This record gives sequence, C-alpha cells and structure tokens, in this order.
Amino acid sequence: MTEPLVMTTSSPQETQALGRKLGALARAGDVYLLSGALGTGKTCLTQGIAWGLGVQEYAHSPTFVLVHVYRGRLPVYHMDLFRIDDIREVVDLGIDDYLEGDGVCVVEWAEKAVEAFPVEHLLVRLEHVGEQERRLTLEPRGHRYRELVEALRLALGSAEVQR
Repeated sequence: MTEPLVMTTSSPQETQALGRKLGALARAGDVYLLSGALGTGKTCLTQGIAWGLGVQEYAHSPTFVLVHVYRGRLPVYHMDLFRIDDIREVVDLGIDDYLEGDGVCVVEWAEKAVEAFPVEHLLVRLEHVGEQERRLTLEPRGHRYRELVEALRLALGSAEVQR
C-alpha cells in the first residue's frame, strides 16, 4: 500500500503549482475528491489541476452552479458540493455522466457525499497550518491512484515532500 503523500504549501501559488503537477499526470476517468474547511485552498488546487490539463480559463468555485466544465487536454468537471445538504441531491445532479471516463472530476466539499463517488479515487485533505500555510494529504484509493501518487512523488522530488 502506498503511504499518503503529505505536503505543506506556503502560498496559493504553491498550491496551484502542486495542482498543475496533478493535472499534468491526470488521465481520463480520474476522480479527485477534495476535503477541507473553508479557505483551505480547494479552489486554488483545482485551478492548478485545470491549468496542468491545458485549460486556459481561470477556474472559479462553482458554488451556485454546482458543476463547471473546462476544456483542456481532457475535460475538467469541477463540482462544488458546499450547498448540498443530502446525498440524494448529488445523485440527482447526474454525476454518473461526469464519471464515465472522458474527463477528470474534481470535487470540492467531497466529504458531504463521498459515498456517491467511485471507491477508487484520490482523496485530498486540505488543512490550515498557518496564515498562508496549508497541509495537503493525498490519500490514494485504488491502484491507479497509488501509481499517481508515486508519479507525483517523483515529479516533486524528495525536497518538497514531507513524510
């Protein structure tokens, strides 16, 4: 089993840079579930993932729309479950359409409905550890995501990784 990858970023730009690396490694069908309190950097990480996939737009939180689609090397389906109160609301969104393999799903506030998503995914927990510092814990769930975390470790180099 691959150990979770734990990192600390010191600015929104560093969180975006980590996201760019994740986006560059992304494959069709990937599901990234982001969990963390308000202001922990979920949208910054998503912006970086989108840019790493070649999206030219500036990804913003889809809180009122619930799903934004961005076009890059692969489509990015950016979901925000902040306003969701019941898992049935997530199912009613038709998320299966987004999970069928042609793009990458990035879900903010995933802890509200983690059961609605595939068992295999990359769980990213974001936490405040200082005014600008954020701790990101990347927990791979399944073979594909263990490979992804190992590839990310290599892409980052040991100096940037905190164990």
